[in-house]
Amino acid sequence: MNDVAQAPGFTEKDLRRLAGPRSFERGLGYLSAVSRLEIGYEAITATVDGTDAYEVELTEDEDSGLSGWCDCPYGQEGNFCKHCVAVGLAVLRQAESVPRQRSAAASRTRLLDTWLESRTREELLALVREQLADDRALRRRLELRAATAGEDTGIVRERILSLLDTRPFARYGYVEYADARAYGRQAAEAVTALRALTASGRASDAVEVAREALRALGRTYGEIDDSDGLIGAVAAGLAEAHLEACRAARPDQVETAEWLVPYLLDEVNGAADIDLFDYREVLGSPGLARARALVVAAWRANPKGWAEKYLMERLLKVDGDSVDTLVAVHSADLVPNGHTHLVIARELERAGRADEALEWAERGLRESVSEWGPDDDLVAFVCARYERADRLADAVEVRRELLRARPSPAAYRHLRTTARAAGIWEVAERAGALEVLKAARPREVCRRDGSLLIDALIDDNDFQPAWQAATDGYANERQWLALAGRIREQQPADALGVYLRCIEPLLEQTGDSTYERLAQLLLGARACHRTLGTEAEFVTFLAALRGDQKRKRKLMAVLDRHGLRVTVRGG
Repeated sequence: MNDVAQAPGFTEKDLRRLAGPRSFERGLGYLSAVSRLEIGYEAITATVDGTDAYEVELTEDEDSGLSGWCDCPYGQEGNFCKHCVAVGLAVLRQAESVPRQRSAAASRTRLLDTWLESRTREELLALVREQLADDRALRRRLELRAATAGEDTGIVRERILSLLDTRPFARYGYVEYADARAYGRQAAEAVTALRALTASGRASDAVEVAREALRALGRTYGEIDDSDGLIGAVAAGLAEAHLEACRAARPDQVETAEWLVPYLLDEVNGAADIDLFDYREVLGSPGLARARALVVAAWRANPKGWAEKYLMERLLKVDGDSVDTLVAVHSADLVPNGHTHLVIARELERAGRADEALEWAERGLRESVSEWGPDDDLVAFVCARYERADRLADAVEVRRELLRARPSPAAYRHLRTTARAAGIWEVAERAGALEVLKAARPREVCRRDGSLLIDALIDDNDFQPAWQAATDGYANERQWLALAGRIREQQPADALGVYLRCIEPLLEQTGDSTYERLAQLLLGARACHRTLGTEAEFVTFLAALRGDQKRKRKLMAVLDRHGLRVTVRGG
C-alpha cells in the first residue's frame, strides 16, 4: 500500500465523459441525496436516495482511471449512472480534505490488520461467532459455504431452496417491487452455492439440486415484481450453473433429455431462458434422439403452442434439417402481423431461394391484419428486395399504403426516402403524405399529443408551414418549443413568445426536473433577446423572476449553475 494519500484523480469533465450528458445532468440533481459518504484508501462508497436507496462505489486505477458501480438497474448493466455522478460530485466538493481522509482510512486498515494478526485462533473464532449472532445474512452465507464443503447434499439442497423461498419477502402472497431487490440479492447466493458445489467435485449433486432450484424459482416467478430484471438474472444464473454442472458430471444423456424437454415445455419456467441448443454436447446422440422424439410429439399435439414451435425450431437448428421442414413448422401458426412470414422468408433466402422468400414476404403483407400489422421489419424486407430489383414504384406503393394504414413520423420518413430514390417525392407524393398526417389526428388531440403533420414539417426543415399549422392550433408544447428552437435566429420575437408562455406555469411548480427545464427556457429567452438587441429587458425580467422565486434555494442554485445571474453594479 502506497502511504502517500492522493487527491481525487478525476474532474467533472471525467464524470460527464463516463456518464454522458444526460446522466450527468440528472446526477447534478441528486447531489443532495448523497449520504453515508466514506472516502477510503482504495474506494469511495456512499448511499444515494432515488427510487430506492442505492449503494455506490467509485474506484480509481492508475491505468484505467475512474470507474463506478451502483446497484440501481441502470448501474447493474455496467453503466456509469446518475448516482455515480452524484457521489463523484460530492467528493469533488470536498477535494481538499480527500488526501487526509484517505490517509486516515489507510491508518485504520493497517491498525485493523495488525490487531487481527495478533489475535489467537480462539479469539478470532469468538469474534466470528459474535458477528454471526448479529448478522443473519453472514450466518446464512457461511452455513452454505460449510455445507458445500461437506458431504451432506441434503443440507445443501435445503439451504439453496430456502434462499429461493419468497415467503419471508411476500405480502399477501406477492413480492412487491420494494422487496424484490432484497429477495434478488438473497436468491443470487443460490447460484454461487451451486457453482461452489460443482467446483468441489460434486457436480452430480449440483445437477440434481439445480433442477430443483430452477423449478422452485419457476413456480414463484409470477408472484414477484421483477421490473428491474434482477430475478430474471438469478434464473439465468441458475440455468448456467445447471449447464456447467452437466458438463462436469456428464449425467445420463437420455435421462437428461427426459428432464430438459418437459421443463422447457412448461410455461412457468420461461424466466430461466434455457436454450436446447446449448445442451447439444451434454445430450450427445442418444440424448438428442430422445429430445427429438419428445419435441416432435409435443409439437404434433399442439402445433400452435409457442413453446412447442420454438423447441421444434431449435431442434431443427441442432439437427441441421432442411429449410422445408422449418417452413412447415412456422407455417402451421402464422401470426396476424406477418412476422412469421418474415421468419420463413429469411430462412428461404439463407437457403438461396430468393424468389420463394419474396413470395412469402409479399404474402405476409397481403395477409396481415391492419390492427396488428404489417410488421415493420417485414415491410423493410420487401422494400429492400424491390429496390434491389429496380422496382422502386412497387416499393413506393408499399410505403404509401403503410402510411395510410398507420400514419406516423417514421412511416412518413420511409416513404420520403423511397420516393426520393424514385425521383417522385416532391412532384407526386409529398402533398398527399402531408394530407394523410393532417387528417390522422383531430385538432384537440394534437394540442395534447402533438400533430403528426408538424413533426413531419419540422423533419423536412419546412418551418414556415409548421409555424402556421402550430398557429392554427395543431401543436402541443413539445412542438412549440421545437419550432422556437429552429426559428429563433430568423424570428426571435415569435420564439420569445413561446418561451415566455412556457415559463409562466413552471413558476408555480417545484422539483429538480422543473428547475432544470425552467433554466433551459430562460436560456432560450435570453438568446432571443440578444438577437433582438433587447438584452436589458431580459435582465430586468430575470431579476424580477429571481426576486419572486428567491425562497426556492435549489432553483437559485440551478439558475446560478447555468449562468442566469443578475449582476448588481454600484453607482
